[in-house]
Amino acid sequence: MDETGKHSWARALSPEGLSAPDAPRIAIIAAHPDDEAASAGSLIPFLNKGWLVHVTDGAPRDLVDAFANGILTRSQYATARNREARAALEVARFPEDRLISMGLVDQEASLDLAGLARAICALIVRLGPDAVLTHPYEGSHPDHDATAFAVHAGAALLARSPRHHDHSVPELLEMAGHHAGAVGEPLRARFLVPDGDPIVRTLGEKELTLKKRMIECFRTQRRMLHTFDLGVERYRAAIRYDFTLPPHSGKLHYEDVPWGMEEGRFIHLTREAMAALELEGTL
Repeated sequence: MDETGKHSWARALSPEGLSAPDAPRIAIIAAHPDDEAASAGSLIPFLNKGWLVHVTDGAPRDLVDAFANGILTRSQYATARNREARAALEVARFPEDRLISMGLVDQEASLDLAGLARAICALIVRLGPDAVLTHPYEGSHPDHDATAFAVHAGAALLARSPRHHDHSVPELLEMAGHHAGAVGEPLRARFLVPDGDPIVRTLGEKELTLKKRMIECFRTQRRMLHTFDLGVERYRAAIRYDFTLPPHSGKLHYEDVPWGMEEGRFIHLTREAMAALELEGTL
């Protein structure tokens, strides 16, 4: 993105820009219910021409977190996560009919990366957004990395399609979330790789108050969300990734937690998906 484009998106990714008559149509594609509130919560009340897409239902097969919240089944946990997300969107006055749930099982988005990329490509064609705001590829959570891969691969599939002139390829943007970094230190609301000249938004008092009200709706996620720096949000034009290589050297964050994924397996899955989709190189 050139400097003019960067400043254009800096204006667009703000309450003022999203409220403008010529505001772009932005689809936020997040791995889990709550990711968008934590990383881009200040934008959601103003996303009048946009959509919010949840790739997973937020409920893993491992019921440890469900049991900790007094919930006995995965289905009940998924329902609770969905209710929390809708309650947060009600606080933000975001139209419920612009929420799309793809319904994958939490922690399993990477198991069919080619299928997910095709589904996101079809979704982009159907919605026709000007931009997609999603996760960076940073080794934080396998579902985050799977979502990043699928958005980049889906856009590449659309660009390659003979019909892409009828369906323009959206600008890909990223929202900073959380990751452990190459040295294992947790980082919140910061990008692992400081490329791309990020847009930094420090929330005003009213914005922060509303965002905290949204975050409070995610009662099952309180233990994790309280560690976030809610007062700062960072966005940037998506950088290019080679998803067949690890996002950084050293141990990845998701290898330190029981989420059923290791670096070697994830890389194997991305290489299989790239071959199935007939894609190669950086995306």
